[in-house]
Amino acid sequence: MTGFFEDFVVGKRYPTRSRTISDADHEAFCRLTGYTVPLFLDDAYARGRGLPGRICPSHLIMSFSSAMTGDLFPDTVIALAAIDNARFLASVRPGDSLRTECEVIEKRETSRADRGIVVFRDHVYNQHGDEVFRNDKTVLVKRRAAA
Repeated sequence: MTGFFEDFVVGKRYPTRSRTISDADHEAFCRLTGYTVPLFLDDAYARGRGLPGRICPSHLIMSFSSAMTGDLFPDTVIALAAIDNARFLASVRPGDSLRTECEVIEKRETSRADRGIVVFRDHVYNQHGDEVFRNDKTVLVKRRAAA
């Protein structure tokens, strides 16, 4: 997969690698972003709210998914133009493994011949195959003719 505009097919899904969220990843992300929410940091607190333990912040899931999908066009992405329709469908916990499937839902040329717009629907799944997060992202991608 070279990831040029021409390579993406509407309706097709492109799988990514998987990634396990370690305790160290979770804790580093919370420190980096300044999250102090007990649901993210305290197992007993989260259990007291009906969860099996602390959960991962939504932005950690989005960040991991974005890194995975970036593998599809590492040298051809120009810009992320929008994120729409984000839905968190299930809790994610440290120790869970995530993978993303990028579904192309729209593709259009721009007025500039060196780039096009691709709208991806990211489907993020845990190790059990449950969809835990979904969003649509609009990405400006290089065209092959420009390379």
